[in-house]
Amino acid sequence: MTLKTTAVQKPPQALPATSLEPAQGRCRLFAVQPFEKECAVKRWSMLLLALLPLWAQALEIGERLAPWTLLDQFDQPYSLDSQARILLVARSMDAAKVVNAALKDKPKGYLQERHGVFVADIQRMPTVIAKLFAVPAMKDYPYRVMLDRDGRVAPRYPAAEDQVLWLQLQDGQLVARQAFATAAQLAAALERAQP
Repeated sequence: MTLKTTAVQKPPQALPATSLEPAQGRCRLFAVQPFEKECAVKRWSMLLLALLPLWAQALEIGERLAPWTLLDQFDQPYSLDSQARILLVARSMDAAKVVNAALKDKPKGYLQERHGVFVADIQRMPTVIAKLFAVPAMKDYPYRVMLDRDGRVAPRYPAAEDQVLWLQLQDGQLVARQAFATAAQLAAALERAQP
């Protein structure tokens, strides 16, 4: 008589929570555990590199603005030059309404007398709406609107979408920057600007 002996195998044990091995060979995004520090550093580095172009686009005081040319609501070209002293940028319809409310009762040429230029970012507006309704309505405005149809110019000047960005220029260089959320604030600032 022979006895058969079978070895009892133990089931594999799960690694404790403090194991030095990352789960399934992957690291988590914002890890705090020491073994995942290298992965976290790599992820943060990639995030910072991705955001670098946004920081690089922000204009610094004293920096010269790159020249550009846009068409206005009458399809007349305008090129930014050293004569401009105020550059107003509206990145949304709400911001453009602030400019319109501030200038609607002013005489024709009021903004131009102050060497002001208004850029409206209309790249997100559907082409049909822009062509049939928005641009024809702008032809009644007592000021020129430089239309950034392709998003080539307005993104150079980052600002809050619901505010009007005011860039104060001198000989093509940025000397001050401010933003306005209401028509009353913008109108008061334009009144203070010397013609």
